Amino acid sequence: MMPEPGSEALPANDPFEPLPPHRQLAELAEKTRHVIEKSLELKGSVAPGTRNALRVLLRSMNAYDSARMDGEGIHPRNIERALAADFSAKPEVARRQRIALAHIEAEQELAAKLPDERAEAFALRSSFLVEAHAALYRRLTPADRTTDEGVVVEPGVLRSREVAAGRQLPPTHASVPAFLKRMDEFYPKVNGLDSILYGVACAHQRAAWIRPFPDGNGRACRLQTQAALFRMTGGLWSVNRGLASQREQYDAMLRMAGLPRPGDADGRRNLSERGLFRWCEFFINLALEQVSFMHRLLALHEWRERIETLVLVRSGSRQYANDGRAAALALHHVLVAGPITRGDFMSLLGMPGRTASRVLGQLLKDGLLSSPGPRGPVSFNFPLNALNLLLPNLYPEASAPDTDG
Repeated sequence: MMPEPGSEALPANDPFEPLPPHRQLAELAEKTRHVIEKSLELKGSVAPGTRNALRVLLRSMNAYDSARMDGEGIHPRNIERALAADFSAKPEVARRQRIALAHIEAEQELAAKLPDERAEAFALRSSFLVEAHAALYRRLTPADRTTDEGVVVEPGVLRSREVAAGRQLPPTHASVPAFLKRMDEFYPKVNGLDSILYGVACAHQRAAWIRPFPDGNGRACRLQTQAALFRMTGGLWSVNRGLASQREQYDAMLRMAGLPRPGDADGRRNLSERGLFRWCEFFINLALEQVSFMHRLLALHEWRERIETLVLVRSGSRQYANDGRAAALALHHVLVAGPITRGDFMSLLGMPGRTASRVLGQLLKDGLLSSPGPRGPVSFNFPLNALNLLLPNLYPEASAPDTDG
């Protein structure tokens, strides 16, 4: 639901300002350039087929992180099971599985709606924030979108009552449309690559400050942020992973940026300009940390050794007896070069036909390869049970014991 004519207008001394910090922007822009450079290098180093597999993995990881930030943790294996339509017999675990699945599908849907150019401006509109909320909640049954207070959250509908956010009181529900309209007057018009990260950071904080929905504000903001940065990230890194890893500081920085300014030394608007700058700096530093981590993790010279180690470790297990050490070279080729036909893959194995076919079948069964159909080409894949060796420290929770009960 978008702002309606006649909604409560903002007061003359707009309590929403500043929208961006006005000081030290050159410092934020310089850090942003490093993020952009790393992102371009990263996208250029990953084959399209492998890039798609990583995007799938990171969408699941984003759903996991978002659930954790909402205090509704779920084990990565249960997210993987939900993707295979395998839901727990335990009602609460199954509910969290459905929410995680909805989050993954919503992120994918939103990315598909982005235009090739000016995707950031498109995603930073308040209508996109509303659509992010709707994309998530319309995938849930009324029971799954009922709050602890018994309120059924309607997809994409702004709140019609007052809410509290800790010690801070968000704007009145009647003024929410006016605040969203004010966001639209600035954030979608942020121009230039140098300003995109602090523009996205500010939009994230201000949307969280408004709390436009009765529930799901954090998830909607994170979905919008992921979409707004998609052209930069290529889906290969996620600032939300960094936010989740610094949950307490994330909450504290968001809160500080929404505090009234303590005096004239902290800008000339109603909210703290220093707090907003520190939030932007925190956000951009996390973005640089995440893209740098993925840049190191996906370095081509390390892949062969990791794959060989994985195959060697698995070769001693009866479960993976058909993998064989010869599979390492073929797997490495597919990861670096992209999808190939099944016949070409078996040729790379250098084995007799039946043996090669068994190895290929085992790799597909184990999830190290994926295929769109029984005769389709094969692509490299990242199953959860191989991440500790293939992508160490990216998603360590995937290897942890299942605590969902």
